[in-house]
Amino acid sequence: MSEAPPPAADLFAQASAAWDQGRPEAAASLLETLLERQPDHLQGLNALAMIALGRGDAVTAIPLLERAAAAAPEAAALRFNLFQAFDLAGHADAAMASLDRALAVDPYFVPAVLMKADLLARLGRRAEALTMFRAILAVEPDPAALSPPVQAALARGRALLDAEAARHEAAFAAPLAALREAFPDADFSRAEAYAAQRTGRRKVYQQQPVNGHFPYLPALEFFPEEHFPWFTALERRTEEIRRELLALLAGGGEGEFRPYIAFDPTQPVNQWAELNHSRRWSAWFFWEDGVRQDANCARCPATAAMLEALPLLDIPGKGPTALFSILNAHSRIPPHTGSDNVRATVHLPLVVPEGCGFRVGAETRIPAPGRAWAFDDTIEHEAWNDGDEPRAILIFDIWNPLLSEAERAAVRAIG
Repeated sequence: MSEAPPPAADLFAQASAAWDQGRPEAAASLLETLLERQPDHLQGLNALAMIALGRGDAVTAIPLLERAAAAAPEAAALRFNLFQAFDLAGHADAAMASLDRALAVDPYFVPAVLMKADLLARLGRRAEALTMFRAILAVEPDPAALSPPVQAALARGRALLDAEAARHEAAFAAPLAALREAFPDADFSRAEAYAAQRTGRRKVYQQQPVNGHFPYLPALEFFPEEHFPWFTALERRTEEIRRELLALLAGGGEGEFRPYIAFDPTQPVNQWAELNHSRRWSAWFFWEDGVRQDANCARCPATAAMLEALPLLDIPGKGPTALFSILNAHSRIPPHTGSDNVRATVHLPLVVPEGCGFRVGAETRIPAPGRAWAFDDTIEHEAWNDGDEPRAILIFDIWNPLLSEAERAAVRAIG
C-alpha cells in the first residue's frame, strides 16, 4: 500500500523550513508540489513567486501573483508583491495599476504609498511624487519596519524633497533680500518661517495645552524679548542666584531636590517612563502651583526676593511655579507640552556644560549662563544634556505677555 502524500500544510511548513535554512531551490520544489495538489493555495502561490523574484525572475512570478491576487482581491500585500514583479519586468503601467489596487484596499499601506511616490518620480511625474512623499513623510514612517527596497525609496524621497527645498530657497532668496532692503526696519522672522514651511524645511507647531487653552493667542515658540524689559535686570542677578544655588547644593541641599516627574502608580507614564521618580531631572521649588514654599525661600533669600519683584503668574491654586531645575549629565527630557497657554515660561540658565540644547517647536537654542528666554510651553518642547556635568537653570512662570490686564483678571476669576 502506497504511503499517503503529506497534506498541504505539511508541504508548506517544509518549504518554509527549507527557505529558513537557505535552501531556496528545495523550497521552490516543495511549493511546486504543493501547487500541483492545491493550485489555489494563496501562501504557496505568493511564496513561490517571491522566490522567483529573489532570483530576478519576474516572468515566473507574475502569473503566480496574478492567480493569488485574483483569488484574494482584498489582500493589499499580494497586490504590492505583484507591483514588485511588474516593476522588475519593466511594465510601468501594470506596476502602477497594482499599487493603485493595493491602495484602494488600504490607503494607509505605507510601503505602497512610498513605492507609488517613487514610481511617479521615476516616470517623470515630479509634482505628483513630491505631493505623495510630503504626505507620507509627515507621518514619519519607521525605516526599520520597511524592507530594503522600500527603505531605498524612502531615502530617494527625502533626497527629492531636499532638492526641491533647495530649489525653492534659491528662488526665494533674491526677492526676500530685496524686501529686506525695501523695509529695513521690518521684522521678517515670520516671513522667513513661512518661507521655510513652504520649502518643507520647517514644521509648524501648534499649541497643545494639557489643561487650559485661551483662544486666539498666537503660537509663538519663543516670545520676543521686547515684551520683557526686566530681562536685563534679571540677567544681571545671574551670578548672585548661581551662588545661592551652589551654596544650597554644597550645604546638603542636593538631597532635598526631588524628582520633577512623579506619577502616581495608577497613572500612565507614557514618554516619562525613564524620568518617573528619577533624580536625573530634579527640582527645588520656591513656588509650587501658586503656593509659596517659605522654608525654601528663606534659604535662598536673594533669589526669592528677585522672583517676587517680577510679574509672576498669579492664579489661585495654579501659579506661579518657580524652581531650580537640575538635569543630570547624559540625560534628556522628552518632547512634551505644558498645561496652559495663559502663561509664558522663563528659563535663566545658571550652570550649562557643553552639549546642552533646548528645542521649542521648530526652533532649537543652545543655553548660555545668564541669557534668559521666555517660551510657550504648550508648544512641543524638549531639552537635553549630553555633557559630563549637571545642567542647572532657574525656571518660573509669568503671564503670557499677549494677554491684556482685563483678560488676566478674567483668567484669575475662571481659574
